[in-house]
Amino acid sequence: MSALAVARAQGLFHLVGDGWPLMQAGRRRGGGAGGAAGGPRAAQRGAVGDAVPGRQARMRFDGWIVGTGTAAGTRVVLGHWARSPFGRFSDVMVERADGHRLLLAPSRRTADFIAATYAFDDVEVTPVAVRVEGRHWEITAGPLHLRLTTGRRGPTGRLLRAVPAPLAAHPAWTAVTYPPARLLLGVRTRGSAGAGRREWYGALDLLPVVSATTVYGGRDQGPSAPVAPPVRFGFGSAPRRPSAVRVVTTVAVSGP
Repeated sequence: MSALAVARAQGLFHLVGDGWPLMQAGRRRGGGAGGAAGGPRAAQRGAVGDAVPGRQARMRFDGWIVGTGTAAGTRVVLGHWARSPFGRFSDVMVERADGHRLLLAPSRRTADFIAATYAFDDVEVTPVAVRVEGRHWEITAGPLHLRLTTGRRGPTGRLLRAVPAPLAAHPAWTAVTYPPARLLLGVRTRGSAGAGRREWYGALDLLPVVSATTVYGGRDQGPSAPVAPPVRFGFGSAPRRPSAVRVVTTVAVSGP
């Protein structure tokens, strides 16, 4: 059954036009996660957010989530956002082998918002630099220096790209994606977050991370490894297999 047929069967397809003008330019084609079509620059076409009368305001973050583990047990999750209520920015969540959770964010505003949504032991406001050239990523933030390379898109990535982008990015679509995401990737696509917020993850693409070099606190963390045990920042976690996921994250925030 096609994605459109599933959406119609679930009664979701009509929701695409109800005030969520996500990815109006349509599907990206081609290349990897860099400046080529389908990479972070393509994410700039997403909408930022809106308020629904009588409901929580919904804030949308359009970009990539990259997760990788290390032989030393340090796990890293990067959020690389081309469109957001805070403009373009990147943040890094690090969980050490001893369970200590650190947020690295580029401004006090982004740090406060993320820290209220997820759980950390420490928060550091520091420049977060992300450089992407084709399949190669370089991330520098505080004590972290990470280089990684993504591989060719696999069956999961091709399946995600087959779903029309406005539908895939809509929170209601998570009713369809939640079961397979939980079963196949070990992640949840919707749930409760901190400060009474709700959150939805709409995945549009997935690329494997085939190699990574992580230096944390001046120490080499060894070769890339699965993100295991799962990180404990929030319900969404990250796939066990190191990967870069093209995503639209929606956060419902209560008003003052």
